[in-house]
Amino acid sequence: MADESGKRYTLDDLLRVMARLRDPESGCPWDVEQSFETIAPYTIEEAYEVADAISRGDVAALKDELGDLLLQVVYHAQMESEQSRFDFGDVTDAITRKMIRRHPHVFQDPGLQEAFVNADLWQRIKDEEKAERNDRDRPSRLDDVTLALPALTRAVKLQKRAAKVGFDWPSLAPVLAKAEEEIAELKAAIEEMPKPPQGKPPQRVAEEFGDLLFVMANVARHLGVDPEAALRDANAKFVRRFQSIEAALAADGRKPEDATLEEMDQLWDEAKAAEAKD
Repeated sequence: MADESGKRYTLDDLLRVMARLRDPESGCPWDVEQSFETIAPYTIEEAYEVADAISRGDVAALKDELGDLLLQVVYHAQMESEQSRFDFGDVTDAITRKMIRRHPHVFQDPGLQEAFVNADLWQRIKDEEKAERNDRDRPSRLDDVTLALPALTRAVKLQKRAAKVGFDWPSLAPVLAKAEEEIAELKAAIEEMPKPPQGKPPQRVAEEFGDLLFVMANVARHLGVDPEAALRDANAKFVRRFQSIEAALAADGRKPEDATLEEMDQLWDEAKAAEAKD
């Protein structure tokens, strides 16, 4: 898309804009003050907003959100360039080399097509790269599962990494049994809480709850379900049905705070039934 003068900006223009914003003398004071640590949360947020635009099928929003995400890459690369460690060109060079390396069936030998599809050649190449990096930089095969990931996603990645060396349940049944065990342990911890509850829950309650969530991530992994996507869908379902409650009450001139729990439960059930018919 061009501006009013007809000019269409390019990636080079974006790189120059970012460098200007970070200029200590003539740049934007806010941008100059930022660091990797302060920008990282925005990077994560923008990735989620891209996913949200995709889930909503909003093409216009997706274009904007992809631009915002690209800006994050440019931002981090600019800050690294200021410290003479690497620049945006190094980023594009590294990812291009990686894509060529991981697609030998496209860039080297078309005869590897079947191996790529049926023998998981991509994963084997990726594992070899990680093994080399781990041998050089990291003592544990779990070290490169980044802490910045959403906790459910990271739980699945940790479990997958351990499963590759055989540390895994052989089927779903024992995982479900473990989930039931964790629910029992959480119930026991809750029983030990003061009555009525006072202040922050005891550490054991939080720990048992965390154990249960970890096992449920493992259930999702064994089922081939993306737990983050499943929870996003559940959130959307809750929002949709609660908004139906609000709309039904508004038609009667009321708000949720004017209704009883029993009334709202009934409206919830009606919303659920209406969805089932669609």
